[in-house]
Amino acid sequence: MAQDDHSKVKPKPSPQLMHPHSMEPRICTMIPTTSWFTPKRLLAIFCVINLLNYVDRGAIASNGVNGSRGTCTEGGTCTSGSGIQGDFNLNNFEDGVLSSAFMVGLLVASPIFAYLAKSVNPFRLIGVGLSVWTLATLCCGFSFNFWSISMCRMLVGVGEASFISLAAPFIDDNAPVAQKTAWLAVFYMCIPSGYALGYVYGGLVGSHFGWRYAFWVESLLMLPFAISGFLMKPLQLRGFVPADSKEALTLESVVSGVQVTETSNGKDESLSLKAELRDKSSNDHSKSEAATQIFEKFSRFLNDMKALLLDKVYVVNVLGYIAYNFVIGAYSYWGPKAGYNIYHMTNADLIFGGITIVCGIVGTLAGGFVLDYMNNTLSNAFKLLSMTTFIGAAFCFGAFLFRSMYGFLALFSIGELLVFATQGPVNYVCLHCVKPSLRPLSMATSTVAIHIFGDVPSSPLVGVLQDSINNWRTTALILTTIFFLAAGIWFIGIFLHSVDRFYEDSDQVSNVERLNTTMPLLPQKTGETSASPAQSQEC
Repeated sequence: MAQDDHSKVKPKPSPQLMHPHSMEPRICTMIPTTSWFTPKRLLAIFCVINLLNYVDRGAIASNGVNGSRGTCTEGGTCTSGSGIQGDFNLNNFEDGVLSSAFMVGLLVASPIFAYLAKSVNPFRLIGVGLSVWTLATLCCGFSFNFWSISMCRMLVGVGEASFISLAAPFIDDNAPVAQKTAWLAVFYMCIPSGYALGYVYGGLVGSHFGWRYAFWVESLLMLPFAISGFLMKPLQLRGFVPADSKEALTLESVVSGVQVTETSNGKDESLSLKAELRDKSSNDHSKSEAATQIFEKFSRFLNDMKALLLDKVYVVNVLGYIAYNFVIGAYSYWGPKAGYNIYHMTNADLIFGGITIVCGIVGTLAGGFVLDYMNNTLSNAFKLLSMTTFIGAAFCFGAFLFRSMYGFLALFSIGELLVFATQGPVNYVCLHCVKPSLRPLSMATSTVAIHIFGDVPSSPLVGVLQDSINNWRTTALILTTIFFLAAGIWFIGIFLHSVDRFYEDSDQVSNVERLNTTMPLLPQKTGETSASPAQSQEC
């Protein structure tokens, strides 16, 4: 019995949570002994970091930071440009490339960080990524031409990649089972909220102090979180055995076994000789062993990717997310500029920021709570995704047909409220249609896919389309129709056979992890002998 073995090592073990359908103890995310660090505080810290990430994305899209090119009339009267576009004299395509450069860094680094999570503590990887982000945003403020700011934006994407890939699995580990989608919704609520605050922040700071100060202040705000990523004792993800602890325990077992054998045979004196021979042999074969390890790691990565790509539920979910993100990415980048040109909004940054922050918060939270109320299954998630996206698309399409700005704002607000309800459910599917050890790779692959096929090409393509037809209303209507494609793809997912695989790795977690874990973030109450499904996931 696993519990009996554990009790032999530790006379007073911490109670382990039990999966309702398995006798194996459920291994939770573990935390160093401290009364301050709780699951809710972990969620709060991650939310603030996520908010800052998206404030940066919204700020660079704001009119105050992004600005506009200088123009000249036929009479020869010229006005100077403003912001990044004005200072570096960028056309709409080059301006869109700045968004794509960020995404290139994000999509290249995401699978790398997800893979490193198997050998390096994921909590430390987040600290590394936030440090890169902090330095890169600082350098954005010192950029001097199009290429320099493009490279800095790419590095910002690299820095964000570790956090985007690994934060959601940590939250999923620690959320109560009946509130998993709600916790994810709270976390992903920071996407629209961050964009909205970024619009307002960029508009205010850019117009009063200059666009460079917007990046410098962002870097200063993120610095404490980057430092804390190295100072705080790290957590471990479910499905991952701490590499250092496993190696230490294995080595200890081997050495003690050799000592017992040699002592019983009266040959203690030969132990040092065997150690010397073993060291010499390891030196002779170090190169071949290194090559073998690299090949094994690469093979494991390919097998993991194959498992993801053969999972129909995962593929359909990500395909719908790609189409959805194609529109959202272009909305977020070109929205203030389109609103200014179509409806002559003099304060487009504030208007779009206000709509996005209210609708984003309410819509995202509502989507998470509604799915939990429906019973958070994968099939119900697809039902919610397809329904809210289809109805939201209809409202957004109708909004751009209105000539009145007030009619546009009313319909567009309802549309955004509905389309943002997808954030919790879509990421819930990504986390629960795969086994726990694949969750970082699942999130990283999803992030890469939705960006490389979604908002990376959408911003420049919309810029090219607008340069060609020179009509922001028509451009916005064409873009919005892609929402209907996303709704159709997610509708297919309702009819797929889907299984929640969150507990699949439970019987694969070795005793090594049990011996090297101390206190769960949400420990079981003392005296509980059994747990209901809702109680068994108190971590």
